[in-house]
Formats: sequence, structure tokens, C-alpha cells
Amino acid sequence: MSVRLINGVSACDHVSMSTPGMPLQAALIPDCTKPEAHHAAYRSAKTNDAIFVCIARQGRHWKVELDAFASSKPIVPEQAVTVLRAAAEALVIAGTVTQANVGADYISMWQIESEKKAREIAAAFHAALYGLQQLHIAIPGPAR
Repeated sequence: MSVRLINGVSACDHVSMSTPGMPLQAALIPDCTKPEAHHAAYRSAKTNDAIFVCIARQGRHWKVELDAFASSKPIVPEQAVTVLRAAAEALVIAGTVTQANVGADYISMWQIESEKKAREIAAAFHAALYGLQQLHIAIPGPAR
């Protein structure tokens, strides 16, 4: 099995998702092109009670994937998801991604031209989703 190193960190064997309060920087987003890397990264996110995020190569393009279900914290409310959807729609309109799926618990975007851009998008949405989740937890509201 070949392992790709990013800044000296194995993207497959030593995947580490962010700890609470620490969304991942673009360079640390795991490359989950190989299924075993995806499984390891998802397990790590669940273990760390973190929102899962990864990128994966699909032919000549890249995909971004986030999954809030890896975290036991509540998903963000629909009005907060509107912000994430608007950002994803702007990326589609600009032609940066060709397709996006955004919900309170899952975000995916396809056909991104470069790994660098995929990492940038993944890190931004990871930070946004995490921040919206923390805001939802911190602000008192009706019983959940």
C-alpha cells in the first residue's frame, strides 16, 4: 500500500481529524481517495467527536466531503445551513465546482479542478460548519 505524505504526515496511516475547537487547516485535510484512507479518517473523526472532512481524487478532478454525523454534537439548524448553501451556490455559479449537495449533516462538492482548491474549500466549509455547530450549542433556544 502506498502512502502519500503531506507535510510529513501520512494521509492514510496516521489520519488525525481536528480536536474540538480546532477545524483543520487546508494542508491537513486528509486525502481519502483510497477507501482505506476514508475509513481511517472517518474512524478518527468519530473517535475525536469531530466533524469529518476529506478530499478525494475523482479522475482528473477532486471532491470535497464533510459529515457532521461523525460528531455527537447537534447538527446546525436550517437557517444556519442557508449560509452554507449560499456559499456552495456561489462556487457553482463561479464554475469552481460543478455540483454541490449541502444539508445540516452532510456537504459534498464535485468536479473541483485542483487538489489545492479542494483543500481550500474543504477547510473553509469545515471551519464554517464547526463554527455554526458551536454557535448552535452556545445560544440557548427551544428544547432540542
